[in-house]
Amino acid sequence: MIEQLLTSTSLIRLDGSNGQRRNKLRAGVVGLGKQAMEDHIPGLRGSDGAELVAICDESAELIHEYQYQLKVPGYTDFREMFRQEQLDLVIVTVPHHVGRAVIETATEARVHVLKEKPFATSMSEARELAQRCDETGVQLMVTLQRRFNPIYTSFMQLADQIGTPFVVDGQYTLHVEDPSDGWRGQTAMAGGGCIIDMGYHLVDMILWYFGLPDRILCDLSVSARPDRSYDAEDTALIHFGYDSGLYGSLLLSRFIGPKTEQIRLVGSKGVVHLERGRLRRLTNGGEVIESLSREQAWPSAAASQIDYFCRVIEGLRPNVSSPQENLAHMSFIAACYESAKTHSYINPKEMN
Repeated sequence: MIEQLLTSTSLIRLDGSNGQRRNKLRAGVVGLGKQAMEDHIPGLRGSDGAELVAICDESAELIHEYQYQLKVPGYTDFREMFRQEQLDLVIVTVPHHVGRAVIETATEARVHVLKEKPFATSMSEARELAQRCDETGVQLMVTLQRRFNPIYTSFMQLADQIGTPFVVDGQYTLHVEDPSDGWRGQTAMAGGGCIIDMGYHLVDMILWYFGLPDRILCDLSVSARPDRSYDAEDTALIHFGYDSGLYGSLLLSRFIGPKTEQIRLVGSKGVVHLERGRLRRLTNGGEVIESLSREQAWPSAAASQIDYFCRVIEGLRPNVSSPQENLAHMSFIAACYESAKTHSYINPKEMN
């Protein structure tokens, strides 16, 4: 993989707004975990809009290894990186509880932020960070890659052809052997479990396609491994409804294998079934009417997202995953946790 990371790229590109060449935006990466090494750094190497100029991780061992392989300065203190480097943007891929400090430091330095989900660990933190970005003029975009995938963007085009939709169900499940392992097992650091972490993507699609529900009822499990100690939910079943009559459910789990990601929307004249890489429209009896599929070359999805964010910074594109947009996500998530605690329906619109 490192050989692919070191592939050289041009330092200039054509700006689609005026056809003039310009230098690439200077990008740093904070957090050298799997997401950074497999998606974001390769994405930067393939980006037309940005180039990697600095890396940061609390592990001195990782920094020592990668700063030479990637041929960029390395830091174990992100504050020092912001002081020393002239950055235009930073990609933040850190444990959830560290994100706030990195975002606050970036806004002080007027550096734009591409943030791995979730936006924040709580509703109050989300409001404060949104206000901070607004006051400093910093663009922050949460990484919601499906919004840049034509399979997912085509969903509503097919949904318009199935009559009146009345029920939607979604699943996002995978198997983690030990849900207590690491910071993800502790609510104090992660902000929660499968809902706020992996479930953030499925929540985003529900909000993207249908908007914020009018009521949510949620049940959680922290008992998939009774021989382990953890308080971040391993599984969640979420029921939600709209005053329009549409209702649905989401099953999220870090313990139920095999890995599954799907959304099915049922209407009076058919069904739209979305899976990773495939979208189908079916009759109510299950016969396929049309199907779309997509194969992506590595690492095109990450590079596309970075290039889009560069255009957001330049004022050429709207920020489709801004702090204000993600307040709705945090409202949905907060309503889930409040419902599980009170065993009652919660209106997420009242969580704002």
